[in-house]
Amino acid sequence: MTINKIGILGAGSWGTTLANHIASKGMKVTLWARRVDVCENIKKRLENPDYLPGIRLSSHIKPTTSLKEAVQGKELLITAIPTYGLRNVMLSAEDVLSKPVILSTTKGIEEGSLLTPSQIIYKSLPLDKFKGIGVLSGPSFAKEVCSRLPTAVTAASEDRAIAELVQNTFNTEYFRVYTNSDVTGVELGGALKNIIAIAAGIADGLGLGGNSRAALITRGLAEITRLGIEMGAKAETFSGLSGLGDLVLTCTGALSRNRHVGMMLGRGHTLKKILKEMNMVAEGVKTTRSARELSEKLKVEMPITKEVYNVLYGEKSPKDAVIQLMMRGLRQE
Repeated sequence: MTINKIGILGAGSWGTTLANHIASKGMKVTLWARRVDVCENIKKRLENPDYLPGIRLSSHIKPTTSLKEAVQGKELLITAIPTYGLRNVMLSAEDVLSKPVILSTTKGIEEGSLLTPSQIIYKSLPLDKFKGIGVLSGPSFAKEVCSRLPTAVTAASEDRAIAELVQNTFNTEYFRVYTNSDVTGVELGGALKNIIAIAAGIADGLGLGGNSRAALITRGLAEITRLGIEMGAKAETFSGLSGLGDLVLTCTGALSRNRHVGMMLGRGHTLKKILKEMNMVAEGVKTTRSARELSEKLKVEMPITKEVYNVLYGEKSPKDAVIQLMMRGLRQE
């Protein structure tokens, strides 16, 4: 199946990157921006300076602030909206949907409902409004994709045809796409790694060295996998690109927003000050609250998530959180 009419909702760094990537393959794509100034910059300057400064964008991108224009008549609709805004945008788009395949690239867990992005879409829209849902996730900094540096990600859907459609739409010589049927595992890997990245950032901010970072990544993967299995995901998914791959990148990469939040916390800055100075969303801050609630609800032990939650919302000092993790009861790995 060939896709000719594509809409992307969200003109932040990732939405703009995906639009530019698709456009580089010669396909025309409509990109919805919430802000007029972002839309005008893309239209007139072929640049999104607030989110991707210095990156020249394809002229095949058609920016718009009209949700109707971005959605109506589209065969593939891609969501690149923060988790907290996804439900409202989907509800607003319902009346103009033309039964597209919907692809979620959002990484998070909704506060209150504790739903993943694909679940939010399913709950927000009648089933006759779309053909099916896929998700795209994996280790992929927007700036590096725009620079055409080699990247590999995962397209997941319970419908194999949809996963392969996404694979064929996005795959290039520098952007390799694998398919997977485990939507729950792929989404949880993409969401929960942000929490571990905050923890790794805290350790880096405290100057705790490479040993602690390696331990956090390893034990972080263990608790992500525990929760995932409890929620019906496959254990092997967390060893793949959307699990371990994304976790390693986000915990170690200089471009990681969530690691940045942790580093600033480790250096003594307040969460309020850190978020105020950031231009982009660090999904892990809100996801930590949801994941903590999920772990308690499902009785899954997630000690790193618990301590990150205590630092973000319980006024525990980063140093005390580290001590608490190190002094837990001894056990077999």
